[in-house]
Amino acid sequence: MKPIYLDHAASTPVHPEVAKVMYNMLLEQFGNASSVHTYGRSAKKMINSARDTIAGFLGCAPDEWVFTSGGTESDNLALFGAALASAHKGKHIITTAVEHHAVLHTCEALEKQGFSVTYLPVNTEGRVSAADVEAALREDTVLISVMFANNEVGTVEPIQEIGRLAAERGILFHVDAVQVLGLLPVTLHELPVDYMSFTAHKINGPQGIGGLYVRRGAPLQPRQHGGLQERGRRAGTESLAGAAGFAKAVELAVTGLEQRREKALTLRTVLLQELDRRIGRESYVINGDKQHFLPGILNLSFPGVSTDVMLMNLDMEGIAAASGSACTSGSLEISHVLRAMKLPDELLNSAIRFSTGMGNTNEEMEYVAQKVETILKRLRK
Repeated sequence: MKPIYLDHAASTPVHPEVAKVMYNMLLEQFGNASSVHTYGRSAKKMINSARDTIAGFLGCAPDEWVFTSGGTESDNLALFGAALASAHKGKHIITTAVEHHAVLHTCEALEKQGFSVTYLPVNTEGRVSAADVEAALREDTVLISVMFANNEVGTVEPIQEIGRLAAERGILFHVDAVQVLGLLPVTLHELPVDYMSFTAHKINGPQGIGGLYVRRGAPLQPRQHGGLQERGRRAGTESLAGAAGFAKAVELAVTGLEQRREKALTLRTVLLQELDRRIGRESYVINGDKQHFLPGILNLSFPGVSTDVMLMNLDMEGIAAASGSACTSGSLEISHVLRAMKLPDELLNSAIRFSTGMGNTNEEMEYVAQKVETILKRLRK
């Protein structure tokens, strides 16, 4: 069987229709959107068209969309931009212990600039409590940042409850929604959020292009200075092909949401059923919320077999999966998400993330279960 890619939560293959749009753009469009001549006006028209398309599918106004270089910059721009613009009101921020490092490291940087950050705990399934958010509020709280769904275990957070709480108190609310497009419905004007971060390469779009929704009227101090692009909120020459590709990817993700979600649920079900049949339900543990989850992310622990050994053996069988761990300076570290969930060591040290997407099939899930069975039998001897 051909190699099997099960790391779509990290990055996804570019959809052929997205690649076609980008290819045409690269060949036909080379003007700078800030130039006033014909080529520049043509480029500007293209950027505006991409912005209009994305805004239309995500339910916001075009002027509320800011193009960025990806999810990390979107998170950074939202947190720095909102916190610094609101510093005169207070310097307290609330987030969770399971956020992406793009949020956590930004909060750490803000702490060095005099802000106070509360890192809320989560339960054993990776979910934060809205009651805990409310209990952490202070007179000087100016910003709350909670991800829509976790990139490691797939747990979906109570965004609606937290957002309503923030709105009632007049506190700005940022949501990292990098993982959710195409799997959960997103209509920005119907959500109680002020800022929401996205990226193209999680939805079969190109790497290097992302976006930030900024609710009209929400404060945002720019982080990047130079030109007046993106209404003065993010300086730098726009990526024409990237924006066009992102717009097409959003269109495909939103219009195909039901089919994508149904397929992801089916793939998840097939893999779990095959694992039950081959190794038994007692041989593995599902990490994450059993009710509130993204169907495309399945984090499993196989007690008795270390994460790195399992990943290496899967890779030798042509199966690309991932761990809940991050590689830092060449050393494998236990995932901060799984630690925050307070999982026992045997689960922390044996966690594997399987994330599905475009191109995956039921037959591949059956093959993966078969290979997991073979690997476990060999290693557990």
